Amino acid sequence: MSRIALVDDDRNILTSVAMTLEAEGFEVETYNDGQAALDAFNKRMPDMAVLDIKMPRMDGMDLLQRLRQKTSMPVIFLTSKDDEIDEVLGLRMGADDYVKKPFSQRLLVERIRALLRRQDAIAGEEIEETEETKVMVRGELVMDPLRHAVKWKGQDVSLTVTEFLLLQALAQRPGFVKSRDQLMDVAYDDQVYVDDRTIDSHIKRLRKKMRNTDNEFSAIETLYGIGYRYNEE
Repeated sequence: MSRIALVDDDRNILTSVAMTLEAEGFEVETYNDGQAALDAFNKRMPDMAVLDIKMPRMDGMDLLQRLRQKTSMPVIFLTSKDDEIDEVLGLRMGADDYVKKPFSQRLLVERIRALLRRQDAIAGEEIEETEETKVMVRGELVMDPLRHAVKWKGQDVSLTVTEFLLLQALAQRPGFVKSRDQLMDVAYDDQVYVDDRTIDSHIKRLRKKMRNTDNEFSAIETLYGIGYRYNEE
């Protein structure tokens, strides 16, 4: 049973979403501010967190920043319809996805399930050793899907589930272009709609992490109006 942490200062959202997730078979922990959640996470980390952005004591952005120092567990942001800047910033900081308020609880459940399935697959819990799961070496890049491990020029790079899947999809066929639609299919469940900007934000954040390891990293090429390509270095 996966443990989901809900962090939101709106008690109505906490109550209704918790009831829905529990009915779906999840174990749910609820917190009404970021600091309370962080204190609890320091003792026991959940399998996934769903965070509101604007909260008292510690907001979702601050909480996410602290979490990414310790874990790559999936994180979904809850945002208001006017929080476009916060959505993009949150993705760049390490959130895996966002859901706009007011939202369909069924949609939220599907996004949670999609990310957990991908995390389980990357952890090697449900897949056998195949060509898709073997260690992949592309020049200076080494990816181990079963251990969710990435190295660039011998240095470890910490990626979220979504970032890992996107990099893996691009690096599997160096020189070949992947459209945004193809990358959406890789990173998201068929029932989950995301727009081009979400994929672009993930790619920007992925590049930033790679460049933090090597400021000359340029293996991911943008082909404007077409998509992205991995060029083996």
